[in-house]
Amino acid sequence: YRDLHTFELQAPTRLIEWACGNRVCVAGYGQSNGNEILQLIPPPTLLTKETQGLCPERDFKVERGGFSERPVYSLKYVPDTSLLVTSGPPDSSLQVWQVSAEDSDVIKSVSTIAAENGTGQSWAKIATISARAPWVLHGSRLDRVQVTEVESRKNVYTAASRGSEELSNLAFLDCNTLLLCCATGRLCLADIRQPQSLAEAVSVPSAPCSEQWCMGSRNGAQGLEPSSQPVARLSSRGLLTLTDLRKTSEFLALAKARVPCPGSGAEFLCVSWAPALEGYLAISGFDGTVHVYDTQSWDSSGRDAEPIFVHKGHTFGGAGGSRDFPLVTVHTWHLQKPRTLLSAASDGSLHVWDWVQPCGKC
Repeated sequence: YRDLHTFELQAPTRLIEWACGNRVCVAGYGQSNGNEILQLIPPPTLLTKETQGLCPERDFKVERGGFSERPVYSLKYVPDTSLLVTSGPPDSSLQVWQVSAEDSDVIKSVSTIAAENGTGQSWAKIATISARAPWVLHGSRLDRVQVTEVESRKNVYTAASRGSEELSNLAFLDCNTLLLCCATGRLCLADIRQPQSLAEAVSVPSAPCSEQWCMGSRNGAQGLEPSSQPVARLSSRGLLTLTDLRKTSEFLALAKARVPCPGSGAEFLCVSWAPALEGYLAISGFDGTVHVYDTQSWDSSGRDAEPIFVHKGHTFGGAGGSRDFPLVTVHTWHLQKPRTLLSAASDGSLHVWDWVQPCGKC
């Protein structure tokens, strides 16, 4: 490591979201009511572009907070606003939160977005954008995907699909193009200007029915066109596929991560591209570690991939000396610092770490 910071939350969290002013938002998922939503100020070393030496302030500080009556399974900051959108059991509705002004430390609930035909549906996956207006993309199943204007709660788009597969991820590629990933690994492209059109990318390799998949997209990173960004898919047995959306009929690359199969389902699977480092991605959700990979040498052979770095910090944090290792519930990359990541685990630990580039890549 070049640097490592830790912070202990009051409850386990399954999400980390960068907000305005380089703040970090987290929320709890472990309680049926009274789950905290916090806006944290990162350590000063994370607020500067250059890595500094020793710094007296090494902890996160709680700047604002609120409470959700339901577990928070997904949280997104709405760009260019002071709003947050969350979702979680027992249904697929969304909760909209106002991050108060500087003279207040309260994050308060301001409205609810009810999903159409949402009765009996699982919690909604969400993505946000403010290209035209503050929009939220949300849905729990492929035939329940909507785009809603956050402030007016006006429906902007409803996807037309005959499939009802459960969704694992949603993303805006731009203000018109949507990317949808099903838990089965099915990847679909949608255009809000053509509600009846839903294009499907290459299917994932055949696998057991119990295998679950998630997706990571780069969303126009480094100023490139959204269609030129590879999409990574990760399965619950560690299979990784890369797909070029300009040529969806074949895989760009295929690899196998050396990770243990999850023993309690695949609800915490996470794969993400580094926003400021070309060709690097990270995966987590199998155990108490986060693996970082350089994909630039991958091909379509499907051979084992070796991580260039493994963060094992959470495995040393068993509460009360417990031998049961925490499970990493989510990770995310720093928006400007190329090799800095944040990760959270089921024991409430929040880590920020900066890994050292291997000598062979210097």
